[in-house]
Amino acid sequence: MPYLLAAVLFFGILTLWAPGYWPVAVFEVGMFGLAVVALFRWGRTPPRFVYPLAPLMFAVFWGLFQWGTGRTVSPFETRIALARWAALLAVFVTGWLLFQDQRVHRWFRSAMLWFGFLVAVEATLQVFTAGGKIFWIFQTENIVRVMGPILYYNHYAAFIEAVLPLAIYGSMTSKRDSLLYSCMAAAMYASVIAAASRAGFVLASTEIVVVTALLWLQGRTSGRAVGRSLLRVVLLLAVFTTVVGWGRVWERLETPDPFATRREFNISSMRMIAARPGFGSGLGTWPVVYPAYAIIDTGTFANRAHADWLEWTAEGGLPFGIAMATLFVWCLRPAFGSVWGVGVVAVFLHAIVDYPFSRPALAGWTVVMIALLATRTNPAGAEFEGR
Repeated sequence: MPYLLAAVLFFGILTLWAPGYWPVAVFEVGMFGLAVVALFRWGRTPPRFVYPLAPLMFAVFWGLFQWGTGRTVSPFETRIALARWAALLAVFVTGWLLFQDQRVHRWFRSAMLWFGFLVAVEATLQVFTAGGKIFWIFQTENIVRVMGPILYYNHYAAFIEAVLPLAIYGSMTSKRDSLLYSCMAAAMYASVIAAASRAGFVLASTEIVVVTALLWLQGRTSGRAVGRSLLRVVLLLAVFTTVVGWGRVWERLETPDPFATRREFNISSMRMIAARPGFGSGLGTWPVVYPAYAIIDTGTFANRAHADWLEWTAEGGLPFGIAMATLFVWCLRPAFGSVWGVGVVAVFLHAIVDYPFSRPALAGWTVVMIALLATRTNPAGAEFEGR
């Protein structure tokens, strides 16, 4: 069953580029089916309740409440959002149940790392050789910096942010495969540079520093071992990032006003929150409501608030925003305690300036990491395993 969970999750990522709703439907139906089977298997002896279930269940019930009581401005959009949140709940429930087996837990961490690494290598090669074609086959239109199967470079950066700490952690704790994990970390970091995501560059760089500092401060490995591993990682990062080049990311970092347009979207979102602080406009309705509160005309369709936190609160009201905030706060302790899980924190921080939780498969990538954090049984940590 863990293989099926991985297959559905990987399918969702690999089809993020595909037009139409069918890849989303396959992902969601697949996750619903896996959750039902997992619940059936564990029905008589369920593990103890963990907090992430509460905000994810609240998201589903809150959407149902909005839809059922007519408190949404667009029932159709809210139904679509409901399916998305229900799928994320299914991802967590499936992972939470399967990862009780620590052998599965370790295997799935390793599977996510290898998948992230392979996508990073493919995405980097694709940027420089595919001429905008996905997998060198499927042509895209009006899209820049397509990274593997992910059309939007900030979404790609969030995808890598979730798993990069796994590679850094492995490079500094594995006695046998430290060089392998160092190469993985360097390749994934270089792919973020190739994507030219400003937030991704800042967060991925911070992850390297934070993981190193936590391992040293928590005594997971000796200072000498950390120093050797860090030197190896830095040298490999220098080589890999030199190959992909720093030109585009530096150009974006030197943008005079990095918050142009986003600032206006955020102001409009805060006006939406002020208008409906209690119940929001309805899950999934931000694009529908935005024109009434817009303070800028970009000449294009505004599909997202470019800030998941504000969009959640605008659509679900303050109760929904607070529920998501409690999930983030809960993640802090196991993320920093495990060290390898700090990528979850990075993605939530990325959501301040973008929308990495907007696509079910991409959000599921982070939610399954939360399930891994919720089921870790060795707070002190151990050498990276799961090969």
